[in-house]
Formats: sequence, C-alpha cells, structure tokens
Amino acid sequence: MALDNIRLEVMQLLEKKVESFIDKFLIPIDKVWQPTDFLPDSQNEDTFFEEVRELRELAKELPYDFWVVLVGDTITEEALPTYESWLMDVEGINQQEGGNGWSKWTRYWTSEENRHGDTLNKYLYLSGRVNMREVERTTQHLINDGFDIGTDQDPYKNFVYTSFQELATYISHNRVAKMAKDYSNKSLAKMCKIIAGDEMRHFNAYSEFVKNIFEVDPSQMMLAFSDMMKKKIVMPAHFLRESGEAIGSAFEEFSYAAQRLGVYTSQDYIDIMQRLIDKWEIDKLIDLTDEAEKARDFVMKLPARMQRINERLVVPQEVFHFKWVEPALAK
Repeated sequence: MALDNIRLEVMQLLEKKVESFIDKFLIPIDKVWQPTDFLPDSQNEDTFFEEVRELRELAKELPYDFWVVLVGDTITEEALPTYESWLMDVEGINQQEGGNGWSKWTRYWTSEENRHGDTLNKYLYLSGRVNMREVERTTQHLINDGFDIGTDQDPYKNFVYTSFQELATYISHNRVAKMAKDYSNKSLAKMCKIIAGDEMRHFNAYSEFVKNIFEVDPSQMMLAFSDMMKKKIVMPAHFLRESGEAIGSAFEEFSYAAQRLGVYTSQDYIDIMQRLIDKWEIDKLIDLTDEAEKARDFVMKLPARMQRINERLVVPQEVFHFKWVEPALAK
C-alpha cells in the first residue's frame, strides 16, 4: 500500500472524531468573544472619543521594539488566507461537494483565528503610533508572497507544524499581554491575553490530532515529526518584508526585536520542542520500525544539542528602523 494511501486512511479514520474535536476545542460563534468586546464602542458617542483618547495616551508609553513586535504579530495573524488555503490542500482535507469533516474543522478554526488580526489591526489604527499604510502594504505582500513551511500535502507534517506554531503564538501573545500590563495598558493586555487563550486551545487541538495519529500509525508519525525537526519549523511570516524590499528581508530584524524583548526567543523554540516530545510521550512509543527508532533517537537528543548551540547565540542589540514605526513616535 502506498504511503499516501496509508495517511489518507488514517485521516478518514480520525475524521469520525472531528465533530467531537470541534465541540471540545472550538467555541460556538454566539458564545465566543468578538474584537469589539475589547475596543472602544464606535456607536456610543458618549464614551467612544474619551476611550480612544485614553487608548492613545496609554499607547505613548510603549517602547519601540514593542511596537515592532505588535505590528509583526498583527501582520502574521492577518495573513490568515494563506494558512487556510494551505491547510485546505492537505491530503485528507476535502472541500469539494460540500466538503468533509476536516474541511469543516479548517473553516471553523479559521473563523476563530480571523478575530485575532481584526482585533490587533483596529488597536493599531486607533493607537496612532504606527504607519498603517506601511503595515497594510506589508500584510498584502505577505499574502501575495505566500509561504513554504516544508510540509507539502502531508497531514502528519502539517499537524506537527500547527501544533508547534499554535504554542509559539500562545507564548508570544501571552508575553505581549504581560508587557502591556506592566505598562498599565490593561485594555491591550486583555486583548492579547484572550488571543493567547485561543492559541492555547488550538494547540491542544492540533497536538491531540498528532497524538491520535501516533496511536494508529506510530512509525510514520515518528518519521514525520523527525523530518519537521530536521528542517526546523519556519515561522509563518518568514517571507515578511516591507514595501519595496526583498522577500523575507524584514523577518530577521522582527525576530531580533522579539528576542530583545523576550517575547519569543530561540530558547522558546527548544522548550516547545521538548514540550511536544513530552506530550506525545515519544520515549514510550512501541513497535517502531528500525527507521522510526533512529528518528526517535534523533528527536530525543535534539533539544540538548540545540541547547548547546543556543548558549553561543548573540542577539544584535542595534535597533532596526522599520517603516511601520517611526522612531520618534515610539518615544
């Protein structure tokens, strides 16, 4: 039996559980929060302008790197069309003739994620601290340029990727929330905290998918996990660029800003890897093929190997001036 056919059979087997996944990990539209719950109410003339003034005053206290990271996070969230179209092309996810359970999951997941970019974009616009036209250009470039996360149409690799990324975005949004709170910006802290909560639910979902696959196809799932770790997980915004610049030219500087702030670091990458190893109980897998055993050995040793490399890394302290945020505006 061809490898692709095995994966397709596993996806069809797990599809029987998709409704329970939706009920467990996603929230019905009528019960879930919406962006306007955390932003000034534009229909209330008695309070709207005063709330906007307060929002803008609090925004003045936030440092330059903070704005760079918040803008980068927003753009990453707003490139959602790329992520949905990629997932819809994964083996076993069928959107034709009404779709299947997996395409329903993808649509429902997308609808929850869509609120994140809406919330942060509106906040940036009202804050008056960033060049929204440049932000909008960068977002459009990122969607135009697409991405290549090294998973092809393989559902096993894609679910490893989404498990990793959802946890990474949880860490980033949660840390931004804590920083905003430290600057007494309670409204922004609430926005980022609740977005982080969504990301944690989504991490729990995708990591559960992988756990289920390990139970029925452990050797091939182990090989997929190992392959993704060998390639390294690229961030969804790795093609990030400002208008007029080369593809990917802004991502490294955005990453440096995040590391200087401690919002998302190379240590976090290692910690996430270890957390996935523990969650999927890689050390307890049985009946693996010889090839999968070698893959397990590689993955088990990788965090310690990367830790040694990480101890030698130096993050540049020189601040890069993005078109998104004028240096004077952040003072």
